[in-house]
Amino acid sequence: MRPIFTIVAQRLALGLLVLFAVSLIIFLGVELLPGDLAEEILGQAATPETVAAMRKELGLDLPPYIRYFEWLGGMVQGDFGTSLASQREISELIGVRLGNTLFLAGLAAAIAVPVAVTLGVLAALYRNSLYDRAVNIFTLTSISFPEFFIAYILILFLSVNAGWFPSLSNVTVETPLWERIYRCMLPALTLTLVVTAHMMRMTRASIINLLSSPYIEMANLKGLKRSHIIVRHALPNAWAPIVNVIVINLAYLIVGVVVVEVVFVYPGLGQLIVDSVQKRDLPVVQACSLIFAATYILLNLTADILSIVTNPRLLHPR
Repeated sequence: MRPIFTIVAQRLALGLLVLFAVSLIIFLGVELLPGDLAEEILGQAATPETVAAMRKELGLDLPPYIRYFEWLGGMVQGDFGTSLASQREISELIGVRLGNTLFLAGLAAAIAVPVAVTLGVLAALYRNSLYDRAVNIFTLTSISFPEFFIAYILILFLSVNAGWFPSLSNVTVETPLWERIYRCMLPALTLTLVVTAHMMRMTRASIINLLSSPYIEMANLKGLKRSHIIVRHALPNAWAPIVNVIVINLAYLIVGVVVVEVVFVYPGLGQLIVDSVQKRDLPVVQACSLIFAATYILLNLTADILSIVTNPRLLHPR
């Protein structure tokens, strides 16, 4: 077991190093934005003395490297600062919004993962058939369109024409669970159509790759049903690449919901960062960007570790 812990520790250290580099890029990106934040807050009619006082209050009179390490130290301790637009604690703003984003991503994953694995298994079972080609065409078509286009198509057909789901996903903390699921169904379906193709095609490719293995040929010679061979023998041995692509797509579901949340006016972290950009609320933008980056890095590390643990050839490289 020692090699596993060594590899996990190495991956975690690499993830922390990447997160540090990303935090530096986020801070520099905000720092290099044109204009003066104090002047933007006070307006053009502000006097130089007022602007100087505001800069001192915001800490903008300090050197950039000091502000960076103070910001990073606060982030490590859980202190995200104060919003310039609402004067509320950023952690208070982010808490509810992050929970909404995770709920939407979890709902989309609960739909997408079983559907993608089932479609992939059936596509491998009926390889090169009409069903296989139809599923590949449909999934590739859905992934070729941008998220906002798919969202508007679903709104047109499932909300405006059919009236099955609401076009706006306005949820609150007090919204009951089933009502929340109902209101989030359209954005969840949008995300499902976007990520299903990757997972379905990886499932199909992994199983087809294993069908030429000797133990699969032996199962065929024994007269076992093809469906039994795929589900009981091929699928368990194909989990390593499938789990890897599933976790990576889960990372996309969490950090790639910005456009979908804006289209459906969903009160998530993506909507918050867009609103903060419009209001030039830079502390909130920095905090949201770092949370997105940390989530994506953590899930990618999880996918990397799972692929190593489930594959002995990667666990014991020569």
